[in-house]
Amino acid sequence: MPRVIDLGITIGLLPPGPTGSVLDVPGTGLGHATVWRDEAPPPAGRGIARTGVTVLDPGGDLFAFPVPAGAAVLSGAGECTGLLTAQEWGLAETPVFLTSTMQLGRVYDAACELLIEEQPAIARDVIIPIVAECDDSFLNDTRRMQVDRGDVREALAAARASAGAPAAAEGAVGAGTGMSCLGYKGGIGTASRVLPGGATVGVLTLTNFGDAGRLTVAGVPVGQLLPRPGPAGPGRPGPAGSCIVVVITDGPLDAAACQRLARRAGLGLARTGSTAHHASGEIFLALATGLRAPRGRAPSRTPVTGRALDGYFAAVTEATEEAVINSLLQSVTVTGRDGNTSAQIPADAVRRLVTGYQRGADRDR
Repeated sequence: MPRVIDLGITIGLLPPGPTGSVLDVPGTGLGHATVWRDEAPPPAGRGIARTGVTVLDPGGDLFAFPVPAGAAVLSGAGECTGLLTAQEWGLAETPVFLTSTMQLGRVYDAACELLIEEQPAIARDVIIPIVAECDDSFLNDTRRMQVDRGDVREALAAARASAGAPAAAEGAVGAGTGMSCLGYKGGIGTASRVLPGGATVGVLTLTNFGDAGRLTVAGVPVGQLLPRPGPAGPGRPGPAGSCIVVVITDGPLDAAACQRLARRAGLGLARTGSTAHHASGEIFLALATGLRAPRGRAPSRTPVTGRALDGYFAAVTEATEEAVINSLLQSVTVTGRDGNTSAQIPADAVRRLVTGYQRGADRDR
């Protein structure tokens, strides 16, 4: 399945990194555990599971060496544990865990146990793991808890093993297995941008929002030009889903700058067609490894501030937009509970519409 760059589509002005993903940020890993089962409906079985866990890991011991962090909320009909602490202290002390709404507690419990096993000092100075969610109940049976500790362990291990890998898994994997976006199958998407000074900005999205008619790709109103997706079964995902965006950079940014970066993720979502519906949850988190320091100590480098952040803002906006579109292009059609189906976006049709528009715009210059 293609990504944005494979279709010859250009989004923004800044170049991507080698993998075009969060893996371009040194030390960063991205891993998934996909839960896919077909059992009898409850109470006889666990029903149809289309869900999972995704982990973004900045690398290293985050308890001993936390990273500067900031957060922003565009629409708050969602949940992210650890968000208040990250905003108060300006630090992230754990990897970022993503899952479905009804599994958040299970993932939180497992994250606590797994991280304490690795770092016993956590038992003396407690942590609040960062766990965020989107609602996958259109495709996934939420009457049973579908995720367990083993799934969280698998996703965390996969994230750590992926650091430096040549490509990141996207689409209907991990936490993205049951998600729908802008009328099509959504899920996990990622992208990166490299600034002129050499810093890298990576973005991870968990996409579960929007109307098909509002889908926009590189400024082209693709959702209005494509045939509308066919019947999806007894139910249809509404526009008021959610989107979690995690930004990570190796630039020397402090907590205040991270918070400003996190806000810019909303600009990238808007460029794809998001209007942040009443019942949607758009929650954004930004991490920066360039000022990482031992726990309780001040960083030794000088942070980037003021107008010098403009390139980072542009990078977040462009990479968020591209990550959303990658989440669509990398997903396959998925049928879940009650026969509900979320269809794969027609990549060839998207390519023809967008590249044709971009060629025409080039001729008019």
